[in-house]
Amino acid sequence: MSVSERYRQAWESYWRETSDAPGDAIWDADPSLSAAPHLDLLAPHADTSLPIVDLGCGNGTQTRYLAARFGRALGVDLSQAAVEHARRADPAGAAEYRRLSLTDAAAVADLARRLGDTNVYMRAVIHQSDAADRRPVAEAVATLLGRRGRGFVVELTARSKAVLGELAASPGGPPPKLRRVFDHGLRPADAAGKEVPEVLAEAGLEILADGPTALAQTEQWPDGSRVELPARWFVVSRA
Repeated sequence: MSVSERYRQAWESYWRETSDAPGDAIWDADPSLSAAPHLDLLAPHADTSLPIVDLGCGNGTQTRYLAARFGRALGVDLSQAAVEHARRADPAGAAEYRRLSLTDAAAVADLARRLGDTNVYMRAVIHQSDAADRRPVAEAVATLLGRRGRGFVVELTARSKAVLGELAASPGGPPPKLRRVFDHGLRPADAAGKEVPEVLAEAGLEILADGPTALAQTEQWPDGSRVELPARWFVVSRA
């Protein structure tokens, strides 16, 4: 199975039209607001001597932070333009980056063979994937974890759609970073609330811990406060 050409092109066009400036993508929050607190939740369950793979790494902001906490960090993304962003932002090569479709089971299995058991970090990928691709994405997590790896998965909840709707209704319409998401046909918060844990279970993953959270964005409300989207996190292993 592979992602639709429409979906792939939407992400390619989005990242081609995104600058290298930190925070230009609406979800490109500083790691202190994202990967850092997420790793505090993952750490009690994970062997940090294993590598970690950042699935849907985008421009690599979180991947570079992960590289400082694990012996080896690899960021993968469906978009080649995103991978190029990540490489430009990491001239010292703290992490590695490559293009990979998470629905390409053979390519995911090949990466798992190369890395061995690995930890996984996946932030907000399932909720915006096409419906038919959500289980294959979760299965990619299971494949990469192997026996010893642990995964941190965080996804927007359905309530985020209402928050985004309110933001889009701001005076003057959607702010620029959110407008670009809509203009490229991307669909944030598209998965139903109960769908994510169901998809994880169907993919052969056991939920070791979970809880509510919010994903910090780089846009602001008209009053200047940071936009945060309701989400839920899961620490998972192979069942």
